Order: sequence, then structure tokens, then C-alpha cells
Amino acid sequence: MLLFLISCFSFILLSKSFSSKNHPRMKSERRLLSPWFWEGFSSFMVSWFQKGRFGISLYQLPSIMSLKKMMRLGSFNEENVEEDKMSLLDLPELTLECILERLSPAGLCSMAGVCFSFRERCTSDHLWEKHMKRKWGKVIGGAAYREWQWHIASRNRPNLLGPSKQKGFLGSLSNMWPFSWFRPNLENSSNQQKKSDLPVDSIMSWYLSLETGKFWFPAQVYNRENGLAGFMLSCYDAKLSYDSKTDTFQARYSPHGRRTTEENISWDRLRVPPVDTPSYDLHISDSLLDLKPGDHIEIQWRRNKEFPYGWWYGVVGHLESCDGNENHCRCQYTDTVMLEFNHYPASSRWRKTMVNRKDHREVGNEADGFYGGIRKLYKGEEISMWKRLWPNQVLE
Repeated sequence: MLLFLISCFSFILLSKSFSSKNHPRMKSERRLLSPWFWEGFSSFMVSWFQKGRFGISLYQLPSIMSLKKMMRLGSFNEENVEEDKMSLLDLPELTLECILERLSPAGLCSMAGVCFSFRERCTSDHLWEKHMKRKWGKVIGGAAYREWQWHIASRNRPNLLGPSKQKGFLGSLSNMWPFSWFRPNLENSSNQQKKSDLPVDSIMSWYLSLETGKFWFPAQVYNRENGLAGFMLSCYDAKLSYDSKTDTFQARYSPHGRRTTEENISWDRLRVPPVDTPSYDLHISDSLLDLKPGDHIEIQWRRNKEFPYGWWYGVVGHLESCDGNENHCRCQYTDTVMLEFNHYPASSRWRKTMVNRKDHREVGNEADGFYGGIRKLYKGEEISMWKRLWPNQVLE
């Protein structure tokens, strides 16, 4: 197949040379064929790389792809041929860009180690932005971005690819799938070192910090501590680190001064914090006046005032004075809102609670805990997520 590829290139360049006799203005190799051809060819090249069939090192590509050059005046003379070396960088800009856009993160890392020119191309933000959004978009939010900016500002060293950092950051990439084949060549020259620097504020740097588990980012975890009964249908703030070997996360919780950890957390148990309210602050509710029976809500709750809040799922119920008939229900127009947590039995002290919609503040006691701010759920995907987490049996 490789011979076929080389033959195709030879045919293309030979055809170009023969045609240039009649069309002397077409001197650029970028005009050999139409953009549709180059787009199709780029797809072929990407599939070739990804299937692992390209057994030749990219360092050897220029010498392998050497082609015979036509003599002046467009005539072919076998006695006076000159060898011209061609590399991937000689491809038209559109074709090369299409190839790079189709590479995986591991492929971009590998290509970045070929030469300085590819390093500049393969570390650009526009190539990594889609990979960042595709893999991390559902768990990385504004809080995580601010944490990353603070992490950048707090670093004493301005780059990640200096010699002192290679064993720490990129050295770990060498031992991790799928980046085990990314071993960038760092020259001893200080000028060459500057060219190989990866800016710490680049999207690639952020992606690799997440992928290797170096960066602990803030997010929220459903049913913390492996769904312990005391945390069913809740969602708590945590710092998370990714484990690429198991494709799971490790979480750190910090309630009441003691640190609690949890491992093997799957992707579907994580979410971006829906509001920016810190876990120890009361959320200012903006939907209290809209609440009516049947609405789905999340409410802050904590065991005591030294603990952080978690978000707990519930629904708006009918007041005891209402018979539940929709034609006669006036619950929406009263100052009191009944909240129900139906995963607890009817006899549980946590089954129901009431809040004042016009003067809502933290309410509760040391025995039953403290209820904080409320947010109404409008999105069907949020509601369906809570329903998927519903326990198989009523909690005691």
C-alpha cells in the first residue's frame, strides 16, 4: 500500500510537469489538483496514521518520498534527473490543515515531536479547542476555568517543556496511554529550547494537565461516597482528578475540616456546578414566586452550620390544607411552599419541609439539618438525570 501511495505522488508530479509545458503559469504544487482531491487525500492520510499502518517514521518521510524532477522546458530526460525531496510540510496548506484537524490528541502530540514547524502547528489552540470541548465540556465549567487561571498565575516557571519539567509533566506522558509515544526531542541549545516551549496558558497544556491527572478541577458529584444512603439523590462540590487508565475520577471532599476521598467515579456522576454559589454560602433563590405543585427543584441542605451545603433533589407538593385537585388548588398563591423528598418514607423527618417563598432564608435545626437556597429545574435533562439516580427502594 505504501508503494501505491508513493506511485500516486510520482504520477501527480509527473502529470504536473507535463502539463506545465502548455501552462507555464501553473508553477505551484498547490495547484496540482482541485481542493476536493486534497480533502479526500487528507482523509486517507489520517486513516492511514490512525490505523497504525504507516510503519515508516515521520523523520524518514522526506527521503522516502523523493521524486524525480523534470528537466527544464518540460522535457523528460532520464540521463539528467535530479532528486527532489518532499515532506508533509510541502503539502498545500488546506490539505495539511485538514490532516491535523482529523488527528486525535495523541496524534497531535506525536506530530508535535517531529519538528519545530509541526510543534507550532500542532500546539495551536484552534486544533485543541474541539478536543477540549468534546471530552471535557460536560464536566468543565466556569469554576474550573478560573481554577486553571489561578493555577497558571501561581506557577513559578513560565513553561512546561523546559528540561526541569520534562521528567515531571511530559515524563508522565511517556508512561501513560494514549500518550506513551509522545517523546519530544529537546535540544541543548537555549534558543532551541525557547522554540520548543509549550505556553502554560494554551488549551493543549490544559488538556494534558487534565488527561494526566495533574490538575485537580472543581465539579460536582452525584450520590457522593459511592451512593452511601445518607447522600442518595444529592450532589456535592469536590475537587476531581482524572485517571486515564481506568477512565474514572478521584474526588476530594472537605466537610467539617476532615478530608474524604472517593475513587472510581464514572463520568455520568459528574456535572458542572449549575450556579456559582460557593458550597458554604446561601444561594439567593430567584424562582420562589414561580414554584407550584409538581415542579422539580434542588435545595441546599447541610447537617450543621460547619458543614458545606449539598444540593438535594425534591419536588413541590401540595399543602396539607389542599386536596390536590388541580381545579381548586391555590398552593401557588400562598406564602408557604411545601417541599417533598419522596425517596424517604412518609414517616421520615426528612420527607417534607416548608419554606417561606417571600422571606426565604436558611431554616432548620441541629436535629434535622439546615435548608438553604432553592433552584427550580427547567431542563428535562436535569430532571431525567435525577430520575436515573432514583434508589431501588425507599430509604430508611
